Amino acid sequence: MTVNSIGLDTKKTKSIAVDLNHLLANFQIYYQNLRGIHWNIKGKRFFDLHVKFEELYTDANIKVDEIAERILTLGETPLHTFEDYSNAAKVPVGKNISEDEKAVKLIVDSLAVLLKIERQILDTSDEANDEGTNSMMSDFITEQEKTVWMMKAWLGESV
Repeated sequence: MTVNSIGLDTKKTKSIAVDLNHLLANFQIYYQNLRGIHWNIKGKRFFDLHVKFEELYTDANIKVDEIAERILTLGETPLHTFEDYSNAAKVPVGKNISEDEKAVKLIVDSLAVLLKIERQILDTSDEANDEGTNSMMSDFITEQEKTVWMMKAWLGESV
C-alpha cells in the first residue's frame, strides 16, 4: 500500500477523487440551474424566490470550490470544462424555467441526485479512513436534507 503525504492510501484516494469529480460535475449543473431559475423566475412569488435562489447558488458555488479543492488535496485533478460536466452529470438540466413550482421541483430533483452521490462517497471515504472527505459529505448531506424538507414543505408535499 502506498500512502500519500496526508496519510491515506493512494489507491483509495484515487477512487474517491473519481467520485468527487462526478459530484463536482453534478454540482456545476445544479449551480447553473440555480442561476437560470434565479434569472428567469416570474410571478407573484418572484421577490421571495429570487432571493432564495441567489442564496442557494451562492452556497452551491462555495461547495463547487470545496469539492475541487478536496480533489486537489487528494492528489488528483478536478474536472474543469463544461464538456466534462455535461458528460458526467446526472442532475436534470433546467432550461427556460420561470414557473415557481417547476423551479422548486428542479431543486428537489437535483438535490436527490446529489444526495445519492454524496452518500456513496460518504461510504467510500469512511472505508478509506478519509475523515476530510467524510466530514465534507456529512455537512453537505445535513444541509441538503434540510433544503429538501423546506422545498417540499413549500410545495405542500411531505418528505
